[in-house]
Amino acid sequence: MHSVDAVLALSDSPIVLQTLSQETITVLGVAAIGVLIALSAFFASSEIAIFSLADHRIGSLVEDDVAGAGTLAELKANPRRLLVTILVGNNIANIAMSSIATGLLGMYFGASEAVLIATFGVTSIVLLFGESAPKSYAVENSESWALRISKPLRLSQYLLYPLVAVFDVLTRGVNKIMGSEGDFESAYVTRSEIGDVIQAGQREGVLEEEEHRMLQRILRFRNRTAKETMVPRLDVVAVAADEELSTAIETCIDSEFRRLPVYEGTLDEIVGVVDAIDLLAARERDPDASLRSLAAEPYIVPETKDVDEILEELREQRRNIAIVVDEFGTTAGVLTIENIVEEIIGEVLREMERVPIRFLDDDTALVRGEVNLHEVNETLETDLPETGEFESIAGFIFDRAGRIVEEGESVTYDDVRLVVETAENNRILEVRVEKLADQPPA
Repeated sequence: MHSVDAVLALSDSPIVLQTLSQETITVLGVAAIGVLIALSAFFASSEIAIFSLADHRIGSLVEDDVAGAGTLAELKANPRRLLVTILVGNNIANIAMSSIATGLLGMYFGASEAVLIATFGVTSIVLLFGESAPKSYAVENSESWALRISKPLRLSQYLLYPLVAVFDVLTRGVNKIMGSEGDFESAYVTRSEIGDVIQAGQREGVLEEEEHRMLQRILRFRNRTAKETMVPRLDVVAVAADEELSTAIETCIDSEFRRLPVYEGTLDEIVGVVDAIDLLAARERDPDASLRSLAAEPYIVPETKDVDEILEELREQRRNIAIVVDEFGTTAGVLTIENIVEEIIGEVLREMERVPIRFLDDDTALVRGEVNLHEVNETLETDLPETGEFESIAGFIFDRAGRIVEEGESVTYDDVRLVVETAENNRILEVRVEKLADQPPA
């Protein structure tokens, strides 16, 4: 009897040992999967948190000496290396997790069942705990989370550096073959995206209407030309070089302009610019002094020159007015610093100057003929075309009609009717804009 028990004990011992080994492996495997899920969540949330945090905000955190801000700025300074580190770490975690899960399931199921369960099971776990949940948290807490994970992420960069260096080189090579420059260091935000953010801010009530318009004008400012911004030739107030000082001073007073162009013969021969203060001082010294001797050399620019370049040159040369000429060298108009500033802050009206856009009711407004089309569209919420051989609403009417129009005539574009309210000497002075919301497009 004892011999039989001994034989049974010896025969059972390997099975017991085998069972204990399998349980231990299972426990260790599950623990490893848990750690890998945490790593996957860490890398996934790091990508969202850091790359959604604006560089200027990181700079502010560094200036405020916030803990972790310096490390965060250091990581963001090399976005290519940071992104490759995150991708390498995330993929290592996910692949290792899938491999361990397949091995564990293989001890309990057949090969096919183990692969299927691991594929769908691990994928579901990764999507929920390794991607969706951590990324959602990172979006809502991008700043605080980015600061907390900055040091562990930098440690990951050091640990994974050999792999990061290899994949960085390989990535550059693949990008080159595919024709991509792979410029990770370029701006992550485009002008159009900034425009979208401004629009969203206005819709959500974060920006007031005037703030929204000003920001939109700033974005457009870079693409404005002298022709689109200048005072046209017909509205230019100038004085002849042979006029007396008192006449020039009276012209300044009547026009409310401090500076006037000085011409000889015609407006196409501008020889300088005089300042009202210089005129008053000169009259006290020598009433018979000539305007030509008092005129400063004119600053002449082509009408195609960008306004931002003109503003920079005016500031450098300490000037206030530029003479704009067309392709034939004739005077097209004048451009002052005030005109340029109005492109950003809006129209600044003098005491006797007409309001450029005046509402008669919700769907009707009177618009001065020289008002730019983008300002009309912005104020009246219309969609008139802004591209073509015209800048103003009067120019659009002439282009649409194909001839000189008279008072009372109108043109229609989509659901907008433009009626010539006032015209003089072939020039449209005022236009009545009517929205035809209840009528079909023409």
